[in-house]
Amino acid sequence: MGVKKRWVRLGAFALAGLLIVAAALQITGLLPKLDPFGTSTVDRSQPAVLQAVRDLSQYHAAVGDYQVVVDIEKDVAWVPASIAGERTLFVAAGSVDAYVDFGPLVENSLTVSEDRRTVEVRLPEPKLAKPNLDNARSYVFGQERGLIDRLGALVSVQDQRPFYLAAEKRIGEAAQHSGLLERAKANTRAMLTQLLRALGFQVVFPAEPAT
Repeated sequence: MGVKKRWVRLGAFALAGLLIVAAALQITGLLPKLDPFGTSTVDRSQPAVLQAVRDLSQYHAAVGDYQVVVDIEKDVAWVPASIAGERTLFVAAGSVDAYVDFGPLVENSLTVSEDRRTVEVRLPEPKLAKPNLDNARSYVFGQERGLIDRLGALVSVQDQRPFYLAAEKRIGEAAQHSGLLERAKANTRAMLTQLLRALGFQVVFPAEPAT
């Protein structure tokens, strides 16, 4: 029995010695960092499944890149901000496409002269696509929380969808007032002019009514 206890003590001393040596090697950089509880990530996601294919008739003539800082504050009535409530600064980056839908460009939108040298083109008005946020460049920049909200964050994950939705709205509004639609119209006209001239036509765009 005494011999068995002696071997157990010797094993414990040997293990402690190995840990001390390993720690010393790690401190001096000769041994990679020990991580006995290290985790590994296994991606078991299924392959994407094609659900539908759509034919597009849109000509994307211009794209605008935008960045916005969303500042959202939630207050609790009659409660100090240090107790409840939160304020979040969310930095969002994204782009908006301006396009012309050639689908409505039917026969009455293209008029060829009798001598077949000139074609009159009536273009549909350009439209703005839904803002496309860049997740890699969108992030929570700063956040202030009351005590109750900080405790709640320990047991639940914050829903960041309101920040993304607010950012999409702000970027969409910026695209409306940044001249992107006018740029798309000019680029579309230039593209069609070059294309039809290569086919031997002179291109005419009818004058737009004054607004």
